[in-house]
Amino acid sequence: MQIEQLIQTIALAAIPILFAITLHEAAHGYVARHFGDMTAFQQGRISLNPMRHIDPVGTILLPLLTLALGGILFGWAKPVPVNFSALRNPKKDMLWVAVAGPASNLVMALGWAMLARLGMEMQGSYFSMPLQGMAQIGIQINVILMVLNLIPLPPLDGGRVAVSLLPHRQAFQLAKIEPYGIFILIFLLMTNLLGLILWPLVSMVTGMLELIFGL
Repeated sequence: MQIEQLIQTIALAAIPILFAITLHEAAHGYVARHFGDMTAFQQGRISLNPMRHIDPVGTILLPLLTLALGGILFGWAKPVPVNFSALRNPKKDMLWVAVAGPASNLVMALGWAMLARLGMEMQGSYFSMPLQGMAQIGIQINVILMVLNLIPLPPLDGGRVAVSLLPHRQAFQLAKIEPYGIFILIFLLMTNLLGLILWPLVSMVTGMLELIFGL
């Protein structure tokens, strides 16, 4: 990618990536507070201010590298602290805390799809192409984060959903994988197995949004 094109892409991608990653984490904290855990609230992490959630590597460096080199647009923010034992019903409420992140990405993907449609309706306007470009990146990053986080691998949200739904014995066995989950995820990413898992699902969800909004 040429430097001028890279700068243009970064300018369009900055807002969608920041909000996709940081609002995902803030949603976890908000729902955790609703169910009784005040940890994130006390640490000021239930906030729409991206600066409270930015991880220099996951929120800035890695997305920039994936934009420059191609491949899966990938990143993360500083995880919102959740004390599951402080929830009123830890095993049951864990599901809603975990689902909150991917659900926020789905809502944002729908919002960006509406903006993409608006950009199409503004054809000929100075803002049409930049708006459509930003909206397409917003759809992509949010769908990727939603699908990625629903993989049933702790510490991903899907892993915590599975722990919440499984019987106690199986849930305990799955939860023991959590310390190694990030290394499993890196292995899947480096061997391209992650892409093979994600892309069919990402394409399906993106295709549904395009069909619904006529993109």
